[in-house]
Amino acid sequence: MEERGQWRSNIGFLLAAIGSAVGLGNIWRFPYVAYENGGGAFLIPYLVALITAGIPILMLEFALGHKKVASAPKAFRIIDERWEWLGWWAVSFVMFGIVMYYIVVIGWCVNYVFFSLTRAWGEDPNGFFFGRFLGVSSGVWDLKGFRLPVVLAVAAVWFVNWFITFKGIEKGIEKAVKVMMPVLFGLTVVVIVWSLFLKGAGAGVQHYVTPDIDKIFHKEVWIAAYGQIFFSLSLGFGIMIAYASYLPRRANIFKNALIVGFTNSFYEVFAGFGVFSILGYMALKQNVALQEVVSSGIGLAFVAYPKAISLLPFGQMFGVLFFFLLTIAGISSSISIIEAFTAAYLDKFAGSRRKIITRICVVGFFGSLLFTTHAGLFWLDIVDHFLNQYGLITVGIVEAIIIGWMYRTDKLKVHIVSQLGLTGRRHKVFDYVVLRLWMYCIRFVTPVALGIAIVNSLLQEFAKPYEGYPVSGILVLGVGWILVTHLFAFGLAGLPWQKKHEAIRDVVEE
Repeated sequence: MEERGQWRSNIGFLLAAIGSAVGLGNIWRFPYVAYENGGGAFLIPYLVALITAGIPILMLEFALGHKKVASAPKAFRIIDERWEWLGWWAVSFVMFGIVMYYIVVIGWCVNYVFFSLTRAWGEDPNGFFFGRFLGVSSGVWDLKGFRLPVVLAVAAVWFVNWFITFKGIEKGIEKAVKVMMPVLFGLTVVVIVWSLFLKGAGAGVQHYVTPDIDKIFHKEVWIAAYGQIFFSLSLGFGIMIAYASYLPRRANIFKNALIVGFTNSFYEVFAGFGVFSILGYMALKQNVALQEVVSSGIGLAFVAYPKAISLLPFGQMFGVLFFFLLTIAGISSSISIIEAFTAAYLDKFAGSRRKIITRICVVGFFGSLLFTTHAGLFWLDIVDHFLNQYGLITVGIVEAIIIGWMYRTDKLKVHIVSQLGLTGRRHKVFDYVVLRLWMYCIRFVTPVALGIAIVNSLLQEFAKPYEGYPVSGILVLGVGWILVTHLFAFGLAGLPWQKKHEAIRDVVEE
């Protein structure tokens, strides 16, 4: 049995955890969500959500992984054998769902790094992206064939992911993030500062930060805040549990959770200044209202930004930097998903890490091909919506209930305090002020807030099918994907554990 990996330094762990959290959504999703939900006023519910749900769940996952020295399935099995399936479901739907299409999007970014050199989209970025590049078909089931430029880029991205994870925690992931994260932050600063000095940038930023106080009293704004925090911190993926399991025996769980949580939030708020500076510049150059150029997600990255690149002086250089930035942000997240499933598999079945990584990446590549057809964009949109909106939030709710009410947060509380080394008055203050709030959030605030979010989504789903897609597409690609990964998780949970691993239970559980 191979020796379990370990981070060489705490900074390596922090960079890896931040890299997992900071992804494409921080750059292209948060600014739009903030703008739509009150601008600067959105930061109030957003900060409340970070403190009452984001950091508490992050602390929970860090403490669980560190205390049990285990991946998500093994950690939940130690608590109670009945809950092993939850850990498997978390790592399964992200490995055999989210990362498969996520790497396709990273592949698009790789293509656009090169497209930026010649401004290949010409005068029509929209027609180029949806037509010449993706060749989007007429509907969900009109597959036609594979898009070769996308397939080649996806193969390259999978190779990079394989190469990094193949080398392990210390020599692979830790070394990679120590290079990628400083480069990511440096590129982000360059792109944002460049954007802020453009004509019209001030008007764009004003739209981004101007508070609409009335929206604070709308429940939809609070639902959006909790949803954004949960999605952007990689919670419910099993990633943070796996990463924390590689920490040395003594590690400051509380401090690490604060650093990761606030760094991630600062990054996405900061990124919003760059996004809206560019949108303000576009609105000025095209002589239209800013509302006409505001977009999010795929439309922002692959249509709005190329338009801006075509208008900018030295636009090619800006485009290369921007899409390379997105590529790095994506890879730092995708390697964490692969590691979460790998850790789970090795915890239960042992074997050679390198062989398992190779098999996982080969299967992942062929799974990604499903999203490289002419209908791939439709498949990606449906699977992304259902796995994130329902799978991810369900894991978060059940996780909070299991730890808060069945296992009790008291056991993890003792573990967190033991890592801080506090005594006397400082111990009492920390216990009374911080950990009591943490326990309250885990038991009440988090499950209630996420429960309201999922009920609200379901009500909208029944009122109108998501994005007007055919029912067959929603049932097969949305509901079906969730059910298949669920059954897969139960199947893995039902398989026998290796004896050596099973014996660890008596050592780890205190």
